[in-house]
Amino acid sequence: MPQRELILASSSVFRRELLQRLQLPFRAIAPEVDEQPLAHELPQALVERLAVAKANAVARLHPTALVIGSDQVVVQNGRIVGKPAGHEAAVQQLREASGRRVVLHTGLAVIDAASGRTQSEVVPFATVFRRLSDEEIECYLRKDKPYNCAGSLRSEGLGIALLERFEGDDPTALIGLPLIALRRMLENEAVRIL
Repeated sequence: MPQRELILASSSVFRRELLQRLQLPFRAIAPEVDEQPLAHELPQALVERLAVAKANAVARLHPTALVIGSDQVVVQNGRIVGKPAGHEAAVQQLREASGRRVVLHTGLAVIDAASGRTQSEVVPFATVFRRLSDEEIECYLRKDKPYNCAGSLRSEGLGIALLERFEGDDPTALIGLPLIALRRMLENEAVRIL
């Protein structure tokens, strides 16, 4: 049976790089989705809803494809933290994370556009920051410039030096596309990785 087209509903360079690890042919299409949270929406519900919405937005335009959607939020001190609006916001985010545990929730969805079958789940992952001095924060921001990363941390870069440890089952969830869960979902759709 010929393999169906696989589409990543994302404009994220990080997610594309992660999906390339599975060595499957795919293309990436940026979905048009309103990403605003609903009133009183919990972080886990938000990322799952948005992952499904992103996959659906692309699936409607490609009715025979398998479409992958993903969304991620960083939760720090009980609130969602986005990408910093600039240098000062990044400094503040890292000061607040210093010495604390920060949780990332990554929503993942796979939609078979032909049948409408939808698989989705939320994969949690946490980072524990070591205590950071203002000098270390400034040095990190100057060298790594993580201004396009929620919480001002690029763990796959120099940001690893800010951390004590990781907590979670799938380290790729930290970067935004949990490949362990994705493999399982793709195999449910008869897409074999190995």
